Amino acid sequence: MRGVIAAIKAYAHHPDWRVATANGVALLVASNQPFYPLYVWWLVGADAALVSLVTWFSTTFFLLVPHFSRYNATAGRVLLAATGAGNTFVCAWAFGVQSGVELFLVPCALLAVLPFHRREWKISLSLLAAGAALFVVLHNRYGALLVSLDAAQTASFLNLHIYSVVALAIYLVWSYAGTWSGKNDKEKRDHGAATP
Repeated sequence: MRGVIAAIKAYAHHPDWRVATANGVALLVASNQPFYPLYVWWLVGADAALVSLVTWFSTTFFLLVPHFSRYNATAGRVLLAATGAGNTFVCAWAFGVQSGVELFLVPCALLAVLPFHRREWKISLSLLAAGAALFVVLHNRYGALLVSLDAAQTASFLNLHIYSVVALAIYLVWSYAGTWSGKNDKEKRDHGAATP
């Protein structure tokens, strides 16, 4: 087991702590995705759980984030934010906006900002603009749902997504609160004037 943990840490490692943290987030999300249908089955029902398997299509992309980061740190972080947003829109198409799944766009927006240095603000702004544009275009225009949900099932879905979004958002903010761990001070020393 220690060998597996060591291998995962080595895979997620990157000399830039912001990138390394993004890699860890990607692997955390990927490790949770296989269990999402079980949560849905327990809270909403078997039909919805079967449809929730569409979330597995994004698992490979989350797992590839550290790989891309190794060769291009920017590409890895962009892939993380884009995969999160893409998965959110697919789930909204599957379950409808009433399920509250679009709330995951909040942590997606955090992933478009927190992993990037201030000098990379154009990348963050581009990701935020693209996500906002897709939201405006797609919201309430997804068409027929992939599964029919009654009021009780919709409420259960909404609660699941609200708690999940809050937990993920808190985790992201805490992970990138580098001031408390001294990471920001080290970053300033390492980059000097290169970091505005």
